[in-house]
Parts: sequence; C-alpha cells; structure tokens
Amino acid sequence: MYRSHVLVCGGTGCTSSGSTKIIELLQEEINKNGLKDEVAVVQTGCHGLCALGPIIIIYPEATFYSLVQPEDIPEIVSEHLLKGRIVTRLVYKETISEDGIKSLNETDFYKKQKRIALRNCGVINPECIDEYIATNGYEALGRVLTEYTPDQVIQTILDSGLRGRGGGGFPTGLKWKLAKQNEADQKYVCCNADEGDPGAFMDRSVLEGDPHVVLEAMAIAGYAIGANQGYIYVRAEYPIAVERLNIAIKQAREYGLLGKNIFNSGFDFDIDLRLGAGAFVCGEETALMTSIEGNRGEPRPRPPFPAQKGLFGKPTLLNNVETYANIPPIILNGVDWFTSMGTEKSKGTKVFALGGKIHNTGLVEIPMGTTLREVVEEIGGGIPNGKKFKAAQTGGPSGGCIPESHFDVPIDYDNLINIGSMMGSGGLIVMDEDNCMVDIAKFFLDFTLDESCGKCTPCRIGTKRLSEMLDKITNGNGTLEDIEKMEELCYYIKENALCGLGQTAPNPVLSTLRYFKDEYIAHVVDKQCPAGVCKALLSYVIDADLCKGCTLCARICPNGAITGKVKEAHIIDQSKCIKCGACMEKCKFGAISKK
Repeated sequence: MYRSHVLVCGGTGCTSSGSTKIIELLQEEINKNGLKDEVAVVQTGCHGLCALGPIIIIYPEATFYSLVQPEDIPEIVSEHLLKGRIVTRLVYKETISEDGIKSLNETDFYKKQKRIALRNCGVINPECIDEYIATNGYEALGRVLTEYTPDQVIQTILDSGLRGRGGGGFPTGLKWKLAKQNEADQKYVCCNADEGDPGAFMDRSVLEGDPHVVLEAMAIAGYAIGANQGYIYVRAEYPIAVERLNIAIKQAREYGLLGKNIFNSGFDFDIDLRLGAGAFVCGEETALMTSIEGNRGEPRPRPPFPAQKGLFGKPTLLNNVETYANIPPIILNGVDWFTSMGTEKSKGTKVFALGGKIHNTGLVEIPMGTTLREVVEEIGGGIPNGKKFKAAQTGGPSGGCIPESHFDVPIDYDNLINIGSMMGSGGLIVMDEDNCMVDIAKFFLDFTLDESCGKCTPCRIGTKRLSEMLDKITNGNGTLEDIEKMEELCYYIKENALCGLGQTAPNPVLSTLRYFKDEYIAHVVDKQCPAGVCKALLSYVIDADLCKGCTLCARICPNGAITGKVKEAHIIDQSKCIKCGACMEKCKFGAISKK
C-alpha cells in the first residue's frame, strides 16, 4: 500500500508540454529521497484543463499542481511528498481559498460538469486493466452476458434515450435494433474514432484516458446485435490513443474479456484496429467502412444503410467513441439514472472541446440543457482581455455560429438545429469582437473544400465556387449580387451533395449570413472589415499627434513603407504597405492604428 499517489496527466496536451519528462524526474527524485515504497506515480488521461499542463494531482490531499516544469520536481518531492508541505506557488489558483485548499470539484471549471463519458479520464492508469476493473470495469459486460437477452439490452438503450454523440443525434437504441433485425451469417460492430473536426479532441481523450470502456461497450453491442467482430477506425495522427488501444486489446484478450467464450457465456467477440490516414470524409460512416475494406475512402449512396449492408456488405453497427463510453454506465446505473439528466429529447451529458477566445481551454462534460452562457462565462472562465463575446462555433465545418442573441439557449440537439447550428462531435470554438465572421466562414469552408473526396459534383465544384465568392468579398471585390448567389448555391449544395459532410458544408456560410449579414455588406458596400481581419480591406495609419518620431516602426517595416525624420511624425505609404501589422505591434506610443 502506498501512502501517496501522484497522478500525472499523460494525454496529448500535457505530453506535448513535457509530462513524460516530468514522470521520469518524479521517479528519480522519489527514489533519491527513499520514497519508492511509499509513493506511486500514475500516468493518467486528460483532466480537462488542457491549458494548465503539465498537470500533477497528489492524493490523498487532492492537491492540484498546474504548469509544472522539470525544475519544480525536486521541490514538490522534498516539500510535499517528504515533509507534507504543499508548494502553494504551483497550486491551481482556483483551488486556493481562505480556508485552505478546496476540492477541484468546487472550482468554477468543474462544479457544473457531470462526468460520465470522461469519468475515468484523469483518474486511472489507462494502460492498466486492473485499474479499469477496480472502477466497475467490465461489470456491465458480465451482467449483460449472464442476465440479459440481446433484446433486453437493446430495449435498455432505447429506454435511456441515448442519441449518437458523433453529431447526427440518431437514437442509439434504434440503430442497434435495426442492426439486430437484419439476419446474416456475419455482422460487425464498428467504432468511429476518426474525429477530424478542427478543434475537436473529445474522442481522442477518451481513448487515451479510458480505452477499455470502448472495448467493453463494443462487446455489449456485439452481443446485442449478434456480431462477433469489431473494428475501431482511429486516425493515425493519434499515436498515444493507438498505443493505448493496442495495449487495452491485448490485456482484454489475456483476461478472457475479448475472444472466445467470454464469461463462459458462449459469446465470442474480438476487436481489431484500423488506422485512417487523416481524411476528414472518412468520418462519414459509409466512407469509413469503405476505408476499412482497403479502398479509397469515399461515401456510398444510402439506402442501403449500414444496418442493412455495411462493412464487407454485411449488417454493421457504427457508433462513435463518446456514444460507446455511455453504454456501460447506463447498464450499471439504470435507465432512470441516465434519463434524470438532460432535456426531454436529449438525455444525458455531452463532452465539448472548449477552445478559441476563452480562459479555460480544454474538455468539459455538461448535462444536456446547460446554456451556452454557463459554458462560456462560468465553466470557461469568460473571454480574455475584457473582450466581448461575439459568437460560438459548434459542430465544426458541418455546424454553424451561435451569436450573442442566443447566448442563453440550452444546448441540446434540437435547440442547436433550430438556431442554424448543430451539436456535431463536440467542438466549441469561442470568438470575440476581434473575429471577422466572413473570415470564419471562409476558414471552415476552405477546410471542407480541401477535405472533399471529390466523388460528387455539388461538393467538389460547389464548395470551390463558394470559396471563390468568399475570396472576392474578403478581397474587397465582392458585390451584393455575389451574396445572393452565394446563398442560393449553399442551398443547392445542401440538397444535392451525396453524403452528410457535403450536405452540411455550407452551414458555416449560411449561419454567418443569417446572423452577421451586416458584416458581409460592410465588406461589399463599405469595402471595410469591421473586425480589422481581412488584410485587403485594411490600412494602417499613423496619428501625427501621438507619433514621437522614434523611428522604430520605420526600422522594423519589412517593405520600407514608413518614412519620416527623427522626432517628427512618420507616414505610411499605402502602396508599399503589405499590412503585416509589425509597426502597430512594436509602436510604444499607440500612434498606429488599423482602419
């Protein structure tokens, strides 16, 4: 038995900040201080507060150290672990109160969260199956195989109201029911871990922090629909997730939790990995299955749907990582427990990757129905630098922008669709007054354009034409007629593209036109970018009354556009200015502004 456990975040965020080195130094210092038999170092998954990495939490005190550097380790070991004195300068400031160190769950970031899909992330060692079992891991699978019929499992998921967390929100239980109804000599269970939305990393964090939950849920699904083989399609850009999945699969096989005759029930089920090469379109279910088959990842027309004819032409069930992560808790805790959270048509919780102009960047899991204001101002800590909230982008390239007028909308599937956005897989990008909404629409559209598989004309050519129109507008060459044509083209693409990704590609354009049309008009009529982002519409000017003639701006200008004598006001030659902004950034007197 150890008297202290030192949990170190081993998710991608903290690993990129140097947590691997932190773990090595901790072990060295612990050994050097003779604490090897008293203190255990545990590598975990993501704790959620990604902006504060590397993160260390020491139990039993639950002291949360953030932004830990290698040079801090000797002090943490000698002071905290050896002498029992907390190193307060490294403690996450939100946990410090007048009464001492408060629980992490009492901080603004965590207190409104309800962690179900993320319940083990940051708590257990994801590379140790025993730690997963100690948190009731594989108990749901054992209960299902010994106490439930396949129909009872499906009915439980139906009654829970769980909807697909991959973006579409299709009822999970209904998808399972349809897959079971189609008889075949072979069926498959697939997991979509491709997650390609910009700013989204929810599924990656579950795979890195709790890989066994996905294996357990897929086995439960296999039993429910009558499948004996599963595939996890995960992008190769997730090396830590891939490594931990491989470890988890090997351990589960060794423990008899995957393979033949699981729990002596006569049920056989195994799982293999398939790595994606980073194609965004392979997040679409039919393209994903085509890729698993070894072919170029392109979508197929539907129907037939995967439940009828999917992988290798056989009935196939496909859910994403977060959907599967909810299955074991529903089985263990019951339908009433799950339906007590969320809204009437959107039960349970949803994980969001919170990013952009926000203090607390990271992962949050909130009950459905939590308002956008609560997420941004309370959990996220608000907008930095006193800036004003402008919009939030949900659903990635397939979603839309939510303006301040809908700041108090409860977040669930139906509400987001009603205001022109969508849940998506869970990326939530916060924007402030310095963001240009035309530029935002162009960013997401260009992403979809680059990622289009090219199979259908509406997506392949339509997104290209949309991008050209947005280029005209941001370069100051657009007309009001272009705005009308652009909106018309958006609806054409939505109605005629082959797959869901093509059909939703125009959403960022449509939502910004709906709520921020005045910005488009300013670009076209006034030839100005209100947010000062679009370079072609900018001009940098020097206020002669504020300029001290220090010559710094002239010296750092890369194109020689600034002239003037020492101690005299300088001027900018607009024909030479390349609008890099270096002069404004370096001016110490605030004499340079952009218009």
